[in-house]
Amino acid sequence: MTRVPADLQELLAGFDHIETLPDLTERLRLGRPLRMKLGLDPTSPDLHLGHAIVLEHLQRFVAAGHDVTLVIGDFTARIGDPSGRNQARPALSDEAIEHNMQTYAEQAGKVLDLERVTLRYNSEWLGALKLDGLIGLLSHVTVAQMLKREDFAQRYASNTPISLHEFLYPIAQAYDSVALQSDIELGGNDQLFNVLMGRFFQGVFHQPPQICLTVPLLEGIDGTKKMSKSAGNAIGLNEAPNDQFGKTMRIPDELIARWHNLVLGFSQAESAVLAAEIEAGTAHPMDEKKRIAEAIVTRYHGATAAVRAREYFERTIQRGEAPSEMPELHLQEPIKLDALLVRTQFAESKRAAQRLIAGGGVRIDGVAVSDPNALWKDASAILSVGNRHYLRVHADIRS
Repeated sequence: MTRVPADLQELLAGFDHIETLPDLTERLRLGRPLRMKLGLDPTSPDLHLGHAIVLEHLQRFVAAGHDVTLVIGDFTARIGDPSGRNQARPALSDEAIEHNMQTYAEQAGKVLDLERVTLRYNSEWLGALKLDGLIGLLSHVTVAQMLKREDFAQRYASNTPISLHEFLYPIAQAYDSVALQSDIELGGNDQLFNVLMGRFFQGVFHQPPQICLTVPLLEGIDGTKKMSKSAGNAIGLNEAPNDQFGKTMRIPDELIARWHNLVLGFSQAESAVLAAEIEAGTAHPMDEKKRIAEAIVTRYHGATAAVRAREYFERTIQRGEAPSEMPELHLQEPIKLDALLVRTQFAESKRAAQRLIAGGGVRIDGVAVSDPNALWKDASAILSVGNRHYLRVHADIRS
């Protein structure tokens, strides 16, 4: 087993796969900053805590003076990453990709020092490939190689369709490494096949193969699936403080030590001590989740917002009180209750609003309502959805 040099231990802490350490130590002997690469596909408008983990690792290399490039996969997003999927991703429109791209740099800047990071879009080189260039790339990879990928192998074995364009994704993103001549690529451990494909193609193009570093995936607030917006279990970097705090409090107790390690960056040894204290009853799960939630909100919104979010949670969720301060809305015309929930972004759609109402989660002045078609036209009251969303609605309607 290769011994990790002392000066690399801090940089490499938290990675669960290194391909390969001897290559990395040899590359460092070149005496120049290493060319680092991380790719993010703009498949949704929001980055979340799962993305932040790999961004935090990347920031270590920024701080150490290495040459870091953040690749926005505007081209590969059109294909769709099949990693961890049991079916093809739905195609994204150019408009959706453009909208999502606009938010990525700002959100990544909550973790990365963007003044020291190069931002590139992989349409720069992938969009320039002609058909003969694409055929040339495809000619180096066999179907058997692709079926070594776990998700492809499972789908093939179960006769679940695999579209040919899905095979193109790992090859296209691998070409990013060739175009940038990267020394190191980072990713989540579900990306290992993809980043190793980049290493493979660099060999094809007679480049020194990149070192592949992957980090563990973060389970979402449901405690089972990996964090993603599509799974409905994510905490976005841009979410409001109260939402970040409240969602964090929903994680299962058995994930506390893991979030302590992955999200807050404590060592595995420190997090193991916390897990043992919770098991022994010397640390209370509720208190530890509050500490994690407060640290998350502090990181993305500041200490003052974190204190207020904690107070809000304790007042509204633990004690069941309405908050002393809340947003206000003035209505100028009658509106159905389900439409009001959509307008106020308490529900994503009228159907979602109707489900909330049917489930008893919508209250007016503390009284549950059941009719989604009821018109709000003659009252000023507090609208609440669950225990986290409150709005003071004033009806300024003239008959």
